[in-house]
Amino acid sequence: MTLDCPRCGGPGSGYEGCAVCAQEGVYVNLAPPLADLRRHDLDSYRGGLYQWKDTLPIAPDVPPVSLGEGNTPSVLLQGDRGSGPLAVKNEAANPTWSHKDRGMSAALTKARELGASTVVIASSGNAGAAAAAYSARAGLRCIVLTTVGIPPVMEKLLAGVGATLIGYGSTDERNLMLAGAVRELGWYPAAFTDDRVGGNPYGNEGFKSIAYELARDHGDELETVTVPASKGDLLSGIGRGFQELAEAGLIRRIPALVAAEASTGAAFTTALSRPDPDSQERTRVVRHDSPAWSIGNTYAYFQGLHAIRISGGQAMAVHQDRYLAERERVGRENGLHVEISSAVAIAAARRIAETASGLTVAVSTSTGIKDPDLPGSDSPALTVLDATIEQLRDWVERTASRPPR
Repeated sequence: MTLDCPRCGGPGSGYEGCAVCAQEGVYVNLAPPLADLRRHDLDSYRGGLYQWKDTLPIAPDVPPVSLGEGNTPSVLLQGDRGSGPLAVKNEAANPTWSHKDRGMSAALTKARELGASTVVIASSGNAGAAAAAYSARAGLRCIVLTTVGIPPVMEKLLAGVGATLIGYGSTDERNLMLAGAVRELGWYPAAFTDDRVGGNPYGNEGFKSIAYELARDHGDELETVTVPASKGDLLSGIGRGFQELAEAGLIRRIPALVAAEASTGAAFTTALSRPDPDSQERTRVVRHDSPAWSIGNTYAYFQGLHAIRISGGQAMAVHQDRYLAERERVGRENGLHVEISSAVAIAAARRIAETASGLTVAVSTSTGIKDPDLPGSDSPALTVLDATIEQLRDWVERTASRPPR
């Protein structure tokens, strides 16, 4: 399967992006050709990656590495009066509780095709958990390079699926060791190799199935999709899926794609405020730590900019107060405990829905169970009472909140 550069159109190979564009100071992930969906039918599409396996850059005789990922629900949210409809695509319903399962299923199936024996990934969160789980399913050794101090639940999850977990003092050290392991040891990279480019170009194709499912479930009602953005892998994959659907005539238009970012690391928002594509593609910002720790970056990755451009979309920076309030609200009103990064996308979607007529969907990438504790959030949820029905009744009536109607 050939890979091409979506910026200059030249051919390429490997996992480090386009060498020609890199010489110009623009780092671009390679991608396979778009799939031809003209013989496909959305009405009969059951969801996931492998009913339409021919849309993936994988040889047809390779058995999929699958744990039943995909076909996740769209949950209609309680909206504000006068706003357009708003929904969440709940990717926490995947086997390791995140959207990364789709990408890792595709990436590990490609690893199986290539005859890899050792998989390596640099991650402190969802990608590492998914890579470890799908490597175990494929019967491959998985090395997860991370930083010291990852959330304890992630450490337990990685250990539980047999990953070898190695910590470094900084992300720079971690990424340096990743690149060396791929180049010098020949290990297969489940995600990125060059941190300026983006993820595994074969794995990113797994995210196209989110677009297929959204188109199947919502049709022409779908107007906007907001996506938590870091390197733009998810944004790019969803955009490619919608582009394939539009070119095959299966949808009338590509919904506007929105890169949702924390205001402390809003590279896409900064880039799109600039007047021309060249300056946008060279945008660099200073990223500050935030509770939305898994998104934001110093680069406006080309693949994300490209997805925004082809869809007529935008980027939106969300302040911490707004996305933390949204996280609490979506849990209280709708029963969804989302990761903080997902709350950024939901907050952006709610703002867009205020003036929209069609459906706005936020992609919720994972569950909040994996997030580190917020400062000041260590008060226990457990209340210990004496075993009397009177004390139970009195305490609940006095203190317990009622769900909104």
